[in-house]
Amino acid sequence: MADACTVRALTEDDLPMVLVWRNHPAVRSFMLTQHEISMEEHRNWFVRVKEVKTRQLLLVMDGADPLGFVQFNPVCQGGIANWGFYARPDAPKGSGTKLGQAALAHAFKALGLHKVCGKAIESNVASIALHQKLGFKEEGRLREQQRIANQYHTLFFFGLLANDWQESQ
Repeated sequence: MADACTVRALTEDDLPMVLVWRNHPAVRSFMLTQHEISMEEHRNWFVRVKEVKTRQLLLVMDGADPLGFVQFNPVCQGGIANWGFYARPDAPKGSGTKLGQAALAHAFKALGLHKVCGKAIESNVASIALHQKLGFKEEGRLREQQRIANQYHTLFFFGLLANDWQESQ
């Protein structure tokens, strides 16, 4: 398929690019931690988590162009992992769907996961819609669960089972 994306491990060389994406207001405003991250903090995070065998830090590539960042944690064969993701801020329309499809194919085929879980703050309507478009089921809402900048936010929780994903393919 000509427009299929690939998934590869995040490397230290990718950190400056991914940090620019993560600190972009369009991305940062929907994170549970919304402060601007320094390169030192970013590198320290990478050093700390890159060796954790149950954590996957990934870039989704559209040919030679990076579309975005995805992580899965904890990862074990037949396990249940949480995912987090963001497309690069200037990615073309439809990139979130491509990123999600590639990441989920990786999760269920290469990683052998049983279930992928996601969450989004209530104001992130694009993420909520993307989860639904990708086949996730809403599994709950925790009202005013997350405090960000002295304001409480409701969190939406989603789950996608490997069997449901396979049936949709």
